Amino acid sequence: MTSSLPWLWMIPILPLTAAGLSAVARKRHRRFAATVAIASMALALALSCVAFATVLEQVGAGEASRQAFNFRWFQFGETWVDLGWVLDPLTAIMLVMVSFIGMLVFIYSTGYMAHDENFTRFFCFLSLFAASMLGLIIANSLLLFFICWELVGLTSYLLIGFWYHKPSASAAAKKAFITTRIGDLAFLLGIVWLYSQAQTLLFYDQGNGCLEPSSLSGLMTQYTGVGITAATGIALLIFCGAIGKSGQVPLHVWLPDAMEGPTPVSALIHAATMVAAGVFLLARVYPLMAASAALPAVAWLGAITALFAASIALAQTDIKRILAYSTVSQLGFMMLGLGAGGVAVGLFHLIAHAFFKALLFLGAGSVIHGCHDQHDIRRLGGLRRFMPVTFATYVVGMLALSGFPLLLSGFWSKDEILHAAHAWKVSQWPFYLGVVSALLTAFYMTRQVCYVFFGDCRLGPGRTAASERQTAGHASVAAEGLSQTELAHEPQESPRLMLVPLILLAAASILLGFLGTPAWPWLQAFVDGEPATLAFGRLAGNGVPEVMAISTAVVFAGLGLGWWFYGRKPARDPRQIDPLERARPDIFYLLRREYFIDEIYEWSVVRLNAGFARTCKWIDEWVWNGMAELVALAAIGLSWVSRLFDEHVVNRGFDETCEGLRAGGRGLSHVENGQVQHYLRILGLGLMILVVLLVWGCYGR
Repeated sequence: MTSSLPWLWMIPILPLTAAGLSAVARKRHRRFAATVAIASMALALALSCVAFATVLEQVGAGEASRQAFNFRWFQFGETWVDLGWVLDPLTAIMLVMVSFIGMLVFIYSTGYMAHDENFTRFFCFLSLFAASMLGLIIANSLLLFFICWELVGLTSYLLIGFWYHKPSASAAAKKAFITTRIGDLAFLLGIVWLYSQAQTLLFYDQGNGCLEPSSLSGLMTQYTGVGITAATGIALLIFCGAIGKSGQVPLHVWLPDAMEGPTPVSALIHAATMVAAGVFLLARVYPLMAASAALPAVAWLGAITALFAASIALAQTDIKRILAYSTVSQLGFMMLGLGAGGVAVGLFHLIAHAFFKALLFLGAGSVIHGCHDQHDIRRLGGLRRFMPVTFATYVVGMLALSGFPLLLSGFWSKDEILHAAHAWKVSQWPFYLGVVSALLTAFYMTRQVCYVFFGDCRLGPGRTAASERQTAGHASVAAEGLSQTELAHEPQESPRLMLVPLILLAAASILLGFLGTPAWPWLQAFVDGEPATLAFGRLAGNGVPEVMAISTAVVFAGLGLGWWFYGRKPARDPRQIDPLERARPDIFYLLRREYFIDEIYEWSVVRLNAGFARTCKWIDEWVWNGMAELVALAAIGLSWVSRLFDEHVVNRGFDETCEGLRAGGRGLSHVENGQVQHYLRILGLGLMILVVLLVWGCYGR
């Protein structure tokens, strides 16, 4: 056991304690809530760095890089439920990433939420959110993992619907909670099935854990009734949980609507916590996934999701919604990397994406904050002059997401995924889907930057959508949602508390890429628990130059097309029709409406569920309630019969018997009247009767 392992539990306990302190603090104690929250994340980051250094030292020394600490929780019957935590390269690197980004988001939130009346409650929820994710990362038990998993879902519901007075925020919170529960139900079934087969939910337990060869061999040899192994069935059920949390098709619909929460929440959800939990789940149970036939499904669904979400982002106009669909697309890339390349490939993009997507969301929050809560990119423009720091850092994030060659982390992490997909023996189609997705990513991010930061500032007076359509002479999709807006103040750069996290994240987005290049794949080697070696020859072999050339060409093509459509002649009027809409209004409308997926769900799943609910209501009212009423009527009828029998049979018979006894008593009372001569007459009569009987008895025979 390493020296850092016994106190590993303190990392999630610190923000959990901050959440508890903020929960009992009064609303006016804003500084106290922010201080304890940020301090808890800073201490969690320090402990995470110590844990990371411990694992790094073990890897460098060639020692075993995984240490687990297990303990008994409670007993039922003769069975003990065990929990524990584990420290390995996967845990160490995720702890540092989540605590670092979480701390920056907490600092950013002090400026972004400064004027919110529920400031204290916000930091309470935010701390609980971070604690849940950190607990999930260190869990060495699938049961503890699931407990923290559900806490992540609960806190995301609370934070997405934080501004509950807005109907859209309340609806988005419920949508996120219910949609992810669908995947969680399958996840829970997988947990139960795994426990029934392995008799343990500990990941690692001195050779007896459910992810260790002794358990996996049994799961691989046992077949189900549909012809798949138990390992495959369990892996697919667990994958369904990851589909829900990580917004993969078809359970992606909650993720874009989650933008109704405050921007710091969006940054945490999309970068370091909730959506990363699904990818981390598959990375944690990867031995089970590799022992099953589920990895091809992971790769295929990831490639489809990447292209599907990237195409929708082309036609969105809300600055945060574009980034939301970008997150869905990049999560698809991570799934493709896990399915085709392994844990190191998917995790590299997860870590890189966490930094530049947090940068982009916080940059979007800076834009919204400086432009008086304006989200519509058609209403923005020319902000590079008003917000130079936000513009510079946002461009770094945009280029990293687009995969700009050589200089930024997004290029190396995405290139690693494409290389793995290109070498995948099952099929080349996921590689082609990934290439097209990368092209669309560069295109829609260039479109967003051109709309927001170039051209003229379009925050001035506007007109209603109806008048705009009348002026244009036709119905324009781009005119939907435009409302009359007045420019009270010109855009302003955000305060320093919001800019410092942007600068740090921009620097991390640049530097992180050099830890995972083919020449020096330090991060990949660290995740695999092996020392990294520097070898520039890897850049020239194993198909790396071909994939790098394709990736570079795709990125420049996307950036060039985006600039051709949106940068040469920047938009100067919010009523101006989008160039893509002008070229293909039918396709643009389809993308703008997100392939009508929500409408399809509304007309199928939601209506079916509503119909089923109405059927259940009818059955409850007319069948079960009817049966209950019949039973009640029968009981009432029996009570009436019982009453009649009691009154007219039992009571009347008892009363008549009593009356007869009373009459007999009255007759006997006449006999005992106290007169001696009356008694003598009775005795004489009785004696005569006795003599007659004796005489009859003697002579009658």
